[in-house]
Amino acid sequence: MQRVDIAKDLSFSRLVYGLWRIAEGDASPKTVQAKIEACLAQGITTMDNADIYGGYTAEAVLGGALKASPGLRDRIEIVTKCGIVVPMGRHSAKRVKHYDTSAQHIRASVEASLRDMGTDHVDLLLIHRPDPMIDPEETGRVLDDLVAEGKIVAAGVSNFRPHDFTLLQSNMETWLATNQIELGLLATDPFTNGDLAFLQERKLPVMAWSPLGGGRLFSEAGKPLLSALEVIGQRFGVDGSAVAIAWLLAHPANILPVLGTNNLDRIAAIADAEKVELDRQDWFALFETARGYEVP
Repeated sequence: MQRVDIAKDLSFSRLVYGLWRIAEGDASPKTVQAKIEACLAQGITTMDNADIYGGYTAEAVLGGALKASPGLRDRIEIVTKCGIVVPMGRHSAKRVKHYDTSAQHIRASVEASLRDMGTDHVDLLLIHRPDPMIDPEETGRVLDDLVAEGKIVAAGVSNFRPHDFTLLQSNMETWLATNQIELGLLATDPFTNGDLAFLQERKLPVMAWSPLGGGRLFSEAGKPLLSALEVIGQRFGVDGSAVAIAWLLAHPANILPVLGTNNLDRIAAIADAEKVELDRQDWFALFETARGYEVP
């Protein structure tokens, strides 16, 4: 599988496995190991997590699998996120959902993530949401410090607009590695509102969350688009979801789709997207179907 350089001495698999539902259903170490091994068999080595996933339990679920399988940690890269505080789990005493990008909170979150996942470093730490109360000097400084200390290899952001990104970056010595944004056939605005162009200009890889619309692609509302995807999929012997991922891979912006599913059969088929080669007309046909109108 293609790999993408994220930072110095750090590369990710082009397709990323998302762990946001890993704590649902059977979350035993054996089952989680099986999911990771199914990814590794396809060359998918990058695992995307967050402190808040599973109500602040997903990191410990991953940690249980890594503890039960010595050597597994060395075969994967771990992405995790912090900054969203919800009154549950470790934050059950909080009064209201809010964002916290203070140095104290970020450092405490990283320490908790390392402890829960049983690792001495996170490969990429993302600030999960832009914080309207951010102190960019304080946030930038703690991210730089965490890189210098080796607790994180690189830092990045998620769901940031260009102005949020430049504000934080202007207060850091290290380079922000990526922005993870909602991007896919059911979230096409970044292709035209400047968000993607901003990252392309800086030659930064883009991580795309919910590339299948969180399952909306398979709902009644998504039927016209899914039908178009399946017609193309028949040419390559894959299902429509693989074509939807291939649509992102075909774009020159170096997009890394983050795919989360708990179904082992679906996990084993994630790399089917690499079998699909879309030309420019295929790409625009799907773009127009998704948006419901022709380009001007």
